[in-house]
Order: sequence, then C-alpha cells, then structure tokens
Amino acid sequence: MSELVRREPQPPSPEHGHEPDEQPPSAVMRVLLGVSIVLVLVLVASGTAWWLYSQEPVEQSAAREAGPCSQADLRVIAAPEIAPVVQAAARTVNGGTDCGPIAVIAQEPDATATASQQPDVWIPSSSSWLRIALVGGSTAYQVEDEPLARSPIVLAAPAEVAGHFAKGDQTSWIDLMAGVASRRVPAMTMPDPLHTSVGMLAVYAIHTAMAKSTPDAGIAQLRALTLRSRLKDVSANPAALLEKVAGQTDATAVANDVGVFPITEQQLTTYQRAGNAVRLTGSFPADGLIEADYPYAVSTSTAHRDLADRLRAAITAPLLTDAGFRPYAMSRTIAVPERSDKLLAPALQWAQYRSMEFQVLLLIDASSSMNIKATDKTGKATTKAGLLRRSGLDAARLFGDETSIGMWLFGTPAADSPAHTEAVPFGPITAQLGAKSRRDTLATAIGEYQAPTLAGTPLFQTILDAQAAMRPRVKPQTITLVIVLSDGTDGESKYAMPKKTFLDRLKKQQDPKRPVPIIAVGFGPDADMTTLTDMAKATDGKAIAAKDPADLASAMAKAFLAAHAPS
Repeated sequence: MSELVRREPQPPSPEHGHEPDEQPPSAVMRVLLGVSIVLVLVLVASGTAWWLYSQEPVEQSAAREAGPCSQADLRVIAAPEIAPVVQAAARTVNGGTDCGPIAVIAQEPDATATASQQPDVWIPSSSSWLRIALVGGSTAYQVEDEPLARSPIVLAAPAEVAGHFAKGDQTSWIDLMAGVASRRVPAMTMPDPLHTSVGMLAVYAIHTAMAKSTPDAGIAQLRALTLRSRLKDVSANPAALLEKVAGQTDATAVANDVGVFPITEQQLTTYQRAGNAVRLTGSFPADGLIEADYPYAVSTSTAHRDLADRLRAAITAPLLTDAGFRPYAMSRTIAVPERSDKLLAPALQWAQYRSMEFQVLLLIDASSSMNIKATDKTGKATTKAGLLRRSGLDAARLFGDETSIGMWLFGTPAADSPAHTEAVPFGPITAQLGAKSRRDTLATAIGEYQAPTLAGTPLFQTILDAQAAMRPRVKPQTITLVIVLSDGTDGESKYAMPKKTFLDRLKKQQDPKRPVPIIAVGFGPDADMTTLTDMAKATDGKAIAAKDPADLASAMAKAFLAAHAPS
C-alpha cells in the first residue's frame, strides 16, 4: 500500500466559506477492577485481531449482496455517504444503467471489514479500516493514489447551542469539554467509536487535543474522561442521528436530547441542503481537527483491474464537491496513526467506560509532609499540596451528576485535634450547599486546600471511621467507595495504632452484604504502599502508587478508570 500524500485544501467550508484559523471479589469489585487501562493497552498492543473477532459475524459475503446485479464483473463496496457518487460514476461505465459490469453496494466499513469475502474495490470512510481488515482476512488491497475524497469531522449542534462552545465555525475539544462539564452545553452524543469512522476518529482527536492541553498525561486523561462521563449516548449511529434530528421541529428538544455530536462535514452539508426544520451548524475543533478519508482500494486478486481503473477515472472532482466532499486535505489536520491499535486503544477505553451511580467519600492527607517540595511535569517548583490542588480540580469535574460525594481532611495539627474534619458534607453532587452546588463547593475546597506546618497522620483511624460512615449508605445498584490519598504512614498522633491492630479491626468490620471498597492512592516515594495494598485487599479495593509526586494525576486517572471499568 503506497503512502497517501496530503495536499493543501482548495474548496471552502460549506457553511462559512473559510477554513478554521490556526490556534496555538464481590460483584462490586468485578465492577471496580474489571478491565483496567493496563489490560486495555495489552490488548491493543498485540494488534487489532481482538476487535475483529469480537464482532458479530457477517453471515453472507458483503461482496455478493448485489441483488439483480449479482453477475457483475467488478463488485464495489462504498461507505453509504459516498456510495451515491460512486453509483453515479458507475452508470457512465455501465452505459447509463445501474446494472452492468460494475455493481456498487453501500455498506458501513465495520460490516465490510468482518465479511468472509471482500469486494474487488473497497471505498471505506477511513483508510484505517483497510489495516483493521488486513488482520483478520486474506484479501490484500492496493492504494496507489490520493484518497478519492476527504471530509473533516465537525461538531454539529442546533444553532441555539453552538454559541455556548464555538465562535462562528471555530471551536476546540477543550472548550466543548468545559461547556459540557459546566452544563452550558446541555447534552453531547457520540457515534460508536468501535463501529463508526466518525466515532473512532473523534475519540482519537479528543485524546490528542487533551494531550496538547497539558504536559501531564494524567491530567490529559482526566480531561478526556470528563467529556466521556458526560455523554448522553456513546454508541449512536451518525446517519440515524441525523435522521432523528431531521424528524424534529423543536430545536430546544434536540438540544436537550441529542445536543452536540461529531459528524463529517459532508454529512452535515447534506443535512443542511435538505432544508430541515431544525438548523444545525458545524464548527471545526482546531486543537484536534481530523479527517475521514475515502481511499480507493483495489483488491490485488481482482481479475478486472481495467474496470476498476475506469471507475476511478469516472469519479471526478465535480461529482465529489457537488456531494459535499473535499478532494484535497485541509491544512493543520492531525494525522491518523498508521498503527490501528493506536487508534483503537482510546476507542476501546471509551466503549468500556461505565456510567454508574456512585457514593464516594474522599479522604485527603492534611499532614505536614504535604508541604514537601516537588516539581510538576514542566519542572516548575511547587509542593505536594500544590500538585494535589491542581490534580484534584481536574478530578472534581469527572464525577457524574449521579454521584453523591463528601470530603474529609485528616491530620492532627494539635494534640487534641480530631483525626479528621469534614471539608464537604456528604450528599448529591448536584445539590446546593448554600449559594453553590456541592460540585462547586468540592472544587473550592480542593482549590483552597493547605497543609499545616506541623501535623500528624491519623491514617488508620480515619479509614476505620470512613468505612463505618459509608457502610449504612450502601444500597443496590450503587457503588459505594472510600478513596484515600496519603503520602505517608500512620503516626505522630494520639490515634496511632499498630498495623496489625488496624488490619484486624478493618477485616472484622467488613460486611459482605454491604461492601465499601477502598481505593488507596499512595502519594510520593515515602508512601507505605505495602500497608495501602493490605488495606485495599482487605476491602476488595485497589492500591495505586504515584511514587513521583508529579504522577498524582495519572494515579487518580487510573483510580477512576478502575471504578468505571466493566464487570
């Protein structure tokens, strides 16, 4: 397969007439632990066969479903949105009829990729499908020239919503994430990332944009998960979405039900030309602009290469531009990775993420050791407490609206200090606490967090009290957790106790009918990971090490991934 060379764009945007400007042990634990991010990466690192063999089989060869044209010499399968253009071109070769030496079938690429027999010519909506199909099939394809067409992924939304995250036809995934997290954008829907080109490419673009937004991989992960956790639907079909919106007359209802969704520019243009009642606008995410391309792939085993060449010549630029496609690449687009596992890894993570009702009690170490100097990923000097404030603010956005939450600080700045204090009272994250929501109160408490100059670490007593406080709250179909972040060991307070005494008490108070797992994040190289692991195991929880203080955000991202992984 020869290299596909990108060129500068020529045709204008169909909506605004210009391109975007460049811008700088129990059922509970089966749910909790499930498939961690490590397993995700192991799966995809070995290739894409896992994807192919997990799909529903196509009972009949896609290449043979040509109906009355079943005797055609050249069988062509094209993505549904470009199929009408290919069919029109085929008629010129067929002498003006649909049935002749060339038969063209419209079919989604994921169905073609898993078919037992492959077509003579395949025009999927992304070159990535050729590499995915190659893992599980014997048919080899040759792509000698530029793709037939391209279409950038745009963010479509009713005009009334677009102003909350876009300026004209310009936006960013970061702006969309902020809008969705703050509820300025009422809803977002996502096409299926494992079965649609739009979903797969959009998820990759989101992760790329979040990685550009910060040098800290953990914070980038949390930002991507924030957007994922707020999705109205994660497995929509793009064509079905547009059909659904086309059947509506109330833009407000569409905004609340479907909201913002990624789609190809060509699909949006086709919708706009139809004059539907609900007007959709499109905006280009400048921090992660990615294109669907439409390669013209010819099977190396076809006996009718001459027909394939004649069909390609008949698919002219005017036909493509009239249908809303771009014959050239846009500038500043991000490259789709050559390795398909790099594309599928974030798609699998998104597909497996579970939105569930959670009850969470956060325990934050407020001992004096949190004032130890540290550096962030950029090399900037700060303290462990400073890193926690920044990472915690990103984590606070991740909790879904179905979460109930509270936060305790534990530390003893004086001899008679209690083991812990309540920084945020427990309750629904969307409920009001005075003039603010609990979510905003949580963010404020984390942002204002300070560690005293001298304070002991009553870790063990705080864990025992937290489990006792959360156990009566356990209820069906809800995950109840204690998440503790500590940089040291239990000690230097009147609540200190031997480790064996603590573990014995912890095990004794466990109730299999009302489990409260502990997710323990060890913060810094001096964290006692052995003890944190022992307490996590005793509760069917998980211990995660952040030995480098700058890795705190990555550790917190792993904790959330574990909590949201499938059973």
